[in-house]
Amino acid sequence: MLNRILDWWDELDQKKRKLIIGVAIGIFVILIGIAIGIVNRNDPSNDFNTIYLESGGTEDTEEKDKPSIEQEDPQSVAGGGMTSQEGANVDISQVVDKLPSNETQELTLGIDVARYQGTIDWKKVAESGVDFAIVRVGYRTLKTGEIVADANAKYNMQEASKYGIKLGAYFFSTAITKEEAIEEANWVADYIAKYQITYPVVYNCEGYEDSENRQYVLTKQERSDIAIAFLDRIKERGYSPMFYASKNEMEDDAKWETSRLESRYKIWVAQYPDTPYPQTEKTSYTGKHEMWQYTNNGTVPGISKPVDMNVAYFGFKNTEGPQDSEAPEDVEADVEANMKFREVNETVTAKERTNLRNKPSQGSDSTVIYTLTNGETATRTGISDSGWSRVEFNGQTLYAVSSYLTTDLSIKQPESEEQTYEEANGIKTKFTEVDDYVSVISSVDHVNLRAKPTTQDSVSPVVVELQKGEVVHRIGVSVDAEHTYSKVEYNGQILYCVSKYLVVVEENTAESE
Repeated sequence: MLNRILDWWDELDQKKRKLIIGVAIGIFVILIGIAIGIVNRNDPSNDFNTIYLESGGTEDTEEKDKPSIEQEDPQSVAGGGMTSQEGANVDISQVVDKLPSNETQELTLGIDVARYQGTIDWKKVAESGVDFAIVRVGYRTLKTGEIVADANAKYNMQEASKYGIKLGAYFFSTAITKEEAIEEANWVADYIAKYQITYPVVYNCEGYEDSENRQYVLTKQERSDIAIAFLDRIKERGYSPMFYASKNEMEDDAKWETSRLESRYKIWVAQYPDTPYPQTEKTSYTGKHEMWQYTNNGTVPGISKPVDMNVAYFGFKNTEGPQDSEAPEDVEADVEANMKFREVNETVTAKERTNLRNKPSQGSDSTVIYTLTNGETATRTGISDSGWSRVEFNGQTLYAVSSYLTTDLSIKQPESEEQTYEEANGIKTKFTEVDDYVSVISSVDHVNLRAKPTTQDSVSPVVVELQKGEVVHRIGVSVDAEHTYSKVEYNGQILYCVSKYLVVVEENTAESE
């Protein structure tokens, strides 16, 4: 037989011999690839991946003009938190197939946080018994696709680490290609390189079924491929990857190719039972998973906002060191992290006097830097819906309660207790003090607010139109004018309008200093 094969080979010309050798080599390479794939598929060390952790809180609705970076935050669509799930039951024996040398099978308790939690007192958090914190480090914007750092990410990692809380990280992705996912993973790895990241680095992606989301056109397979590209790159960069999604999205491969993901990475499942952990011991999600987010409405000392709470079915003996030996910069908390300011540029003064503070807070965490009096001016650069103004004064960025400021620099305050506001400002109409809240009557769309109690445009032009549904504080009603006028406070100004167009409401929205 061998001689016949050799004779046949000798009869072939050089071209045919090369063709046969090439085909044989190709078949051999394919067989080797299949063998390697089988080995990797059964390798438990490939069972690690990325997770995302949502945070409770609230976010303003989108404005009609160009959206801000905060409005482009994809997590803000859910107000910073996850939608409620129903829940119970998981088999912990399914959790970890093979552990890294530093990892243990102990149960650990943690939280995930983002800017929505505001400024966190991490010392109190550590004293409460929290083992770990998964910190949102950034997100890709909802429509424009820009990568943005979370406003308090570095502060949260700095302070949590300082008080012995082990750290993980998550990124909220809106990637639409594998290339974008790899870009996100590299950005995250670079951003966290100076911090002690012991727990996983998580991939989070939600809102993709919203027609406004840039991921809306992607298929389940495409989104899963993108997630895998992110998680594989995170692993290449030396971190433990994890994938995060809700029970309903992952169960039976409903929205993700979960069977692919769970064979390669750690899984973090979100399911919120009516009775949370530990009364409800386990999630009812039957898929393989290593962490359970059991509520987005937790209460933790040191955190003033609701926070996501988690159970991890693993822990770590030691805290990992940073990948970058250079120490991170010391940072302060972003005091506006949980607030939205509308940008303005205007000169203001105090109606009488008001405190300028280092933070938009009247609590013990803020300090009065200066007391602004009527006649002294500051530049207002922002106004929040929560009643605060951001001002520039003597080279500092400070904060004041908006209702104590005014843009009317001509306003004079009474020189004595006997003199009224109207007398000080040359207004002859006399007012009786009242203290109620008013809105526009149902039969009109708006009412004009003027600087003086008159409807003559030449004497007192309209300052602003009070729209139906808006509520203002009324502090006086005229007693001797041809028309009955009301004196109201509006955005720090005292203005006047015809009383018959107003109705008293039961809402008190005043800010106090």
